[in-house]
Amino acid sequence: MEITQRNLSFAVESGHATSKFDDDGRVKRTGTVASASAHIITAVIGSGVLSLAWAMAQLGWIAGIAAMLIFSLITLFTSSLLADSYRSPDPVTGRRNYSYIEAVKNNLGGIKYKLCGVAQYTNLVGITIGYTITSAISMAAVKRSHCLHKNGHDAGCHTSNNPYMIIFGVIQIVISQIPNFQDLAGLSYVAAVMSFSYAFIGIGLSIARIADGKAGKTSIIGVSAGVDVTISQKVWNCLQAIGNIAFAYSYSNVLIDIQDTLKSSPPENLVMKRAAAIGVLVTTSFYFLCGILGYAAFGNQAPGNFLTGFGFYEPYWLIDIANICIIIHLVGAYQVFSQPLHQNAEKWFISRCGTGHFIVQEHQIVIPLVGIYNVSFLRLIWRTTYVICTSAIAMMFPVFNSVLGLLGAAAFWPMTVYLPIEMHISQAKIRSFSLPWIWLKILCWACLIVSIVAGAACIQGIISELKHYQPFKSVS
Repeated sequence: MEITQRNLSFAVESGHATSKFDDDGRVKRTGTVASASAHIITAVIGSGVLSLAWAMAQLGWIAGIAAMLIFSLITLFTSSLLADSYRSPDPVTGRRNYSYIEAVKNNLGGIKYKLCGVAQYTNLVGITIGYTITSAISMAAVKRSHCLHKNGHDAGCHTSNNPYMIIFGVIQIVISQIPNFQDLAGLSYVAAVMSFSYAFIGIGLSIARIADGKAGKTSIIGVSAGVDVTISQKVWNCLQAIGNIAFAYSYSNVLIDIQDTLKSSPPENLVMKRAAAIGVLVTTSFYFLCGILGYAAFGNQAPGNFLTGFGFYEPYWLIDIANICIIIHLVGAYQVFSQPLHQNAEKWFISRCGTGHFIVQEHQIVIPLVGIYNVSFLRLIWRTTYVICTSAIAMMFPVFNSVLGLLGAAAFWPMTVYLPIEMHISQAKIRSFSLPWIWLKILCWACLIVSIVAGAACIQGIISELKHYQPFKSVS
């Protein structure tokens, strides 16, 4: 133990990496472009990709395609700015920032870093609750598809989502014992493959529907106001669709945490920018395919999710495979978004109790067929409690998906746009009212407007859903 501590001390004091430790004294990072890209794809491509056909139906061909392209470019640009904030003041040789909130604190300080913490952690909690609900809906969809295949498409076959939320929670309690992001690489690879799988299935089924001549009616402006929906519904749905597309690209909450897994050579910011480019390119390609082909297949009647909303009924076994892929993907995605919460909570506890406390220390246990595994009682207690709480909230509030949209609207502007731009202005020392400063501010204010109007649409949706609200009564 003393030798390890001396090595750590030497690495920190000298500022140079050793064979086992990086320049900050931590165990040498092993992340690559491939692992970072897998983390990004896992974080970005959620089951929401299957709702893009609905978003396209609200906006139409021109606005729908333009919205996906514009927000992909905005995400790529701000991700590149945020990657430079991993080290400060210099993006290559500066001191490491281990989390988003630490990067904001060291680059901007003041009230901005506190607001960042509130926005980031509220959004992360909201995402994990939303994933619990979504995974349960996919599990229930597997059962419903068999029932509908057996009893006919008009049978209903509705079932409670609560047992499936409990199952998902039990799985997460086990998986949550993975200590950190670096050990999540394997799970992210699997989750990324699963996201490709169900997206490809959705694309294939859409193509088959079009080829069979069952394509729905589409238009340049999407759903017609006064014909398909009322004018007010058209406005609210369009605003919500724009918000859904904007939030679908967002992964800034975990970008710094992903970057902290990368090897220090070549420079982390350059590797992260390449990974971000790959991740955004892959996700945009899938978004375009799912959104465009899904809209072409269903037209203005596109369901909110054409795999769990039963836009397709047959072949039922293929629908089952797609929903199983969604479940496996969300198991990994839940971990990607919960790790920053876990690590900061555990870091806070260790700072109060010290590393020598019994509950903090690692204890070796032998697991049959697995081998020796290090267990921390702090990790076991905290993460188990967190999963139980998020699962209970998911069961309590079946309208939480609308609340999640509101949380996404509230976090999109500060986390994805405003703070990365402000940190870049600070690091690059861009003069106020210079041309680059003006253009960055225009982008910032434009995205703020998007967040406000999308948030308003989500509030309207929450008010509408609360009229039928029943706690612990989530049914598919």
